[in-house]
Amino acid sequence: FQLHFLGYPKDQVDVRWRFAWRSVQCWPFGAAALSTPRTRTRTRVPALPTSTRDLAMAAPCGRGALRLVLIAVSAAFLTYNVLLSSRSLLPLPTASFPAATTASSSSSSRRLASGRAGGTGGRRLFHTAVTASGSVYNTWQCRVMYHWFKQARRRAGGADMGGFTRILHSGRPDEFVHEIPTFVADPLPDGADQGYIVLNRPWAFVQWLQKADIPEEYILMAEPDHLIVKPIPNLSRDGRAAAFPFFYIEPKKYEKVLRKFFPEKEGPITNIDPIGNSPVIIEKESLSRIAPTWMNISLAMKKDPEADKAFGWVLEMYAYAVSSALHGVGNILHKDFMIQV
Repeated sequence: FQLHFLGYPKDQVDVRWRFAWRSVQCWPFGAAALSTPRTRTRTRVPALPTSTRDLAMAAPCGRGALRLVLIAVSAAFLTYNVLLSSRSLLPLPTASFPAATTASSSSSSRRLASGRAGGTGGRRLFHTAVTASGSVYNTWQCRVMYHWFKQARRRAGGADMGGFTRILHSGRPDEFVHEIPTFVADPLPDGADQGYIVLNRPWAFVQWLQKADIPEEYILMAEPDHLIVKPIPNLSRDGRAAAFPFFYIEPKKYEKVLRKFFPEKEGPITNIDPIGNSPVIIEKESLSRIAPTWMNISLAMKKDPEADKAFGWVLEMYAYAVSSALHGVGNILHKDFMIQV
């Protein structure tokens, strides 16, 4: 399972939270998004119980009362740490990063950021965009995510947070278009996603970038199962995007497969950063160039048996990382951008 908290500094993750997570293998309730990586099927659950009676009613995991007690304690620690950590802002990158170059390189794009920058030169608004399928659970995720987005934007430190759009790739509006700012995109043609609905994500972004009026110059690509627990500053710098490094995105390990889509003439395999497409803060112009390539490479990888087997549920994440490298867009990697467990 994974929990995603945007804007959660790693240095504030209490050791008790780490213990609490190790104690839990089955989670009957939670305060944030839960996802099953192998199927990429996200499930939202109600907020943490507020009384001992509610705790007593929570379904056990099947190994007796001890497991239920551990879960209850874990939930309490989780709530404590989220509330405690949400009082401070996500650190800005330092001003000592090397200048941006026209091509991504391991020395510039993969520098891990921490600390607080000097002057930002004024507000640099970014537009938050999430893609959604229109399913019941996905819609519920979007409503929760949008609520916490608005809460974060109102707080001190939310000055860089601009508009919000749910990119609905069902091809038709739903009853929540008046509650959540929504752009309706067409899905891929029948059968084109080959049973992997996530392939609609890059295609939805292509349509949105081409047709929508987006006043901000930067985009934060997020997902419905993200909870924004504090204001997010614009972490991109000098033409480079800001991204979260995923430990399971390993370009060097899969170099043989990736060379089908990132030929040697494009440079070393280390030019491909260990990122996905979310969370990423990127210049709108850069994303407009990357998105069509991201879509085409995603489809090509899915059709390639070797790539499909190697990358599985993270296939379109690899496709985005490759596309970013092909277009020479480097990434500043922020380990504190998000917490996932």
